[in-house]
Amino acid sequence: MSSRTRLLTRLIAAVAVCQMAAILGSIFTTPAIPTWYAGLRKPDLAPPNWVFAPVWTILYLLMGISLFFILNVGPERRPVREPVVIFGVQLALNILWSYLFFGMQSPLLGLIGIVALWVMIVLTIVSFFKVSKLAALLLVPYLIWVGFASYLNYALLILNP
Repeated sequence: MSSRTRLLTRLIAAVAVCQMAAILGSIFTTPAIPTWYAGLRKPDLAPPNWVFAPVWTILYLLMGISLFFILNVGPERRPVREPVVIFGVQLALNILWSYLFFGMQSPLLGLIGIVALWVMIVLTIVSFFKVSKLAALLLVPYLIWVGFASYLNYALLILNP
């Protein structure tokens, strides 16, 4: 396999892993949007529902490209293994948040999950920065969006006791 083919395969695999997380999360999210979520009182800063899908699609794409830059350094190298594990944990927490918030329809459990997710994204960025500054920077929009989503989650908890 040529080095160009190897790079392309690694890029596709990294993006696919993140898109699979998106698909898994959507299993819990999609059915709840027109039913449970539609009935919630929302804060003034809540964007319209159509905004979420394109934003998350872009964020998952950026996550995949970021992971690609880390894996490209060499997944077998010790300095790369730890950041990849941390990335995997935050990706699992991302899916878990969808389950807690939408699947269980619990803003309280969702808030706990999203705070843990935000912390893990910070740890992912710090660990990625040691390997690839670009990979770390690609995760900043994700961190910002999850910060905003944390606010929305908290506001939904307060507005819907």
